[in-house]
Amino acid sequence: MTEDRITTVELGDGGPRVGVQGLGCMGMSEFYGDTDEAAARETLETALAAGVTLFDTADIYGSGANETFLAPFVGAHRDEITLATKFAIERRDDDPHYRGVRNDPAYIRTAVEASLRRLGTDVIDLYYMHRRDPAVPLAESVGAMAELVRQGKVKHLGLSEVTGAELREAHAVHPIAALQSEWSLFSRDVERSAVPAAAELGVALVPYSPLGRGFLTGAFTDAAKELSDGDFRKHQPRFTGDNAKKNAALLEPVHKIAAAHGATAAQVALAWVQQRAQVHQLAVVPIPGTRRSGRLLENVAATRLTLSAEELALLEPIAGLVAGDRYPDMSNTATARE
Repeated sequence: MTEDRITTVELGDGGPRVGVQGLGCMGMSEFYGDTDEAAARETLETALAAGVTLFDTADIYGSGANETFLAPFVGAHRDEITLATKFAIERRDDDPHYRGVRNDPAYIRTAVEASLRRLGTDVIDLYYMHRRDPAVPLAESVGAMAELVRQGKVKHLGLSEVTGAELREAHAVHPIAALQSEWSLFSRDVERSAVPAAAELGVALVPYSPLGRGFLTGAFTDAAKELSDGDFRKHQPRFTGDNAKKNAALLEPVHKIAAAHGATAAQVALAWVQQRAQVHQLAVVPIPGTRRSGRLLENVAATRLTLSAEELALLEPIAGLVAGDRYPDMSNTATARE
């Protein structure tokens, strides 16, 4: 596989044109153990050179540190990239485990100003509601986000982890360019209602964790035994104990297909996600995260790998056999509200 620039796609009807694969920047600041800032900055430049133009962050990542980290890169390449960030998940300095969800208009107005300041820019290309608080009417939240568009602080709106019904409700208030939800060989909940709604409305899908947080690549087989104490995957049900053992066995067809193509397991998993675009007739721009340039180039090469109908059939049963939930607490996911 060559290292030519990847192709592009429109991110939703009327949305920005971006590389068909984006980059999730979360792990450059937190959640996956120790980070190497110099290597991460090199990866950002490598991504842009390869045609990756959608760079994804959120105010929760490192409690704002990830947005601050990205600011120099954003400043140097502002006209070349599509910058996405998110609001809604609230943390507390006195409780590292606390995660609240805020969707009220006053909070949204405060959050966007803080993100703009940390990112060193006067406009966010794609602004997501990171999680949904059912206690706040969706029309109020999306209405406040739409006001940010009118003010020129945000160009396009996105949602994350919402149901198909919620996506339709939000889209009726203001056009939604993208829906970001977990979507991979291990996680297909999003196909129940959100994907059909997105296809109907012309909303792009931006799959996060398309590599199952590294599990699909074979990077680890038991998080509790192999990963560092600062790695949040140690606490995810799918990746430890009997669940991990059962789930690792499900990867046999992935490795078989990879060997047949002279590819890696990661490339097969990403190619599967990329081909959801043809299956469901909508734009799909996965955002695998990595901190290393070599891994980045491996990931983007997957955009040029096409799986046959027979290979797709081998992969089809996997998600239905996965043991364990995506999170220890699923209450803030769209799955819990289906």
